Amino acid sequence: MIRAVLIAGPTASGKSALAVSLAERIGGTIINADSMQVYGDLRVITARPTPEDERRAPHLLYGHVDAAENYSTGRWIADAMRKLEDAKAAGHVPIFVGGTGLYFRALLRGLSDIPPVSAEIRTEVRGGAEGVATPDLHARLAATDPRTAAGLRPSDRQRILRALEVFAATGRSLAEWQEKPGRPMIEPKEATAVFLSVDRETLRRRIDERFDTMLEKGAVEEVQKLVARNLDPSLPAMKAHGVPWLARHLRGEISREAAAAGGKADTRRYSKRQETWFRHQLKEFAWLEPEQALENLVSAVSR
Repeated sequence: MIRAVLIAGPTASGKSALAVSLAERIGGTIINADSMQVYGDLRVITARPTPEDERRAPHLLYGHVDAAENYSTGRWIADAMRKLEDAKAAGHVPIFVGGTGLYFRALLRGLSDIPPVSAEIRTEVRGGAEGVATPDLHARLAATDPRTAAGLRPSDRQRILRALEVFAATGRSLAEWQEKPGRPMIEPKEATAVFLSVDRETLRRRIDERFDTMLEKGAVEEVQKLVARNLDPSLPAMKAHGVPWLARHLRGEISREAAAAGGKADTRRYSKRQETWFRHQLKEFAWLEPEQALENLVSAVSR
């Protein structure tokens, strides 16, 4: 029996539109699985579902987190568990949709039981990282936890800091903790999971067009309000695709055109990483072209 539908794919592949169409066909509730669309400050720049889409089907876990928070996979899985039960209680099929691979892996394979990091240790680690370049933090991690460092990009500041915190708190490698199996929230046999596959040139065009649309709909003004909050630039919301570039434009450092070009390039690179990650990490997902996905999912749920 299908307990849930999982829809993943690179950014701008049409996941949200597919989820709404599917929810209307099968009586579904859409649950966000995108780590940037959780932030209330980032509606336009993350292309969150429109109010019209939200009227067509229930949408949960969108915009419920303040940009000042460092929202984690652990928090998301706890929130998602509650929303999954809410959807089931309403007689709806839960439809998880997004592009964050760690969220989907947590759904299907669970989270390792890593001990919580105290506020004191987190403050100490992050205080010691202030003003330190991210590649230097990666080198610092490599000196104490080479296994975890080897699996992280030297530019991935948030995950590097997380690994440093875990090592400081437990004296053990984050990679070692992650080897311990977790408890899946959804058994793979109880889910139908698809990854939307779009050819590279088409996806590139969609990404560029979508970024232009976001600019027309107020992305610059949205980022201006976010920048005015003077938040820590290392927070996830401050690094959402397009935000750093538009912030530079607002400071007068670059033109609007240069900011748009930078945001588009970052998004294209990210979409390629998404495809690579899902291909190697989550083989439970069937790769389908967007045009095939709707009928395929309706059929799978109806069986």
